[in-house]
Amino acid sequence: MRTIVEVSGVVATTAPEAFAGIERWLKEHSAPAEADRERRTLVSQGGWWYRGEYHVTADPAGARVTHRVLNAAEGQWWAVLPANRFLIGFRPRVRAGFAALLAELDQGIA
Repeated sequence: MRTIVEVSGVVATTAPEAFAGIERWLKEHSAPAEADRERRTLVSQGGWWYRGEYHVTADPAGARVTHRVLNAAEGQWWAVLPANRFLIGFRPRVRAGFAALLAELDQGIA
């Protein structure tokens, strides 16, 4: 699998609370996710290429959340680029969505 974009940030909450918030957020946004509570990892996979991973770790300031979008296409992985118009604007949209998620976690909304 190839990483397309990776973003990370710290929220002022505990790692377990951040993990639970992300899990709720994914459910609200109809993104079924596999949860590994021991490792604080959530994985959402859909379509023929998309795999989103969220990892939560403790941080002195609260919890560090890392989100990776991976190309999970088997075989002709390169076809993801033209099929998605070379992912133009994709990275900024991922960053903006992730920033919104972190803000919700900080406010206790997610």
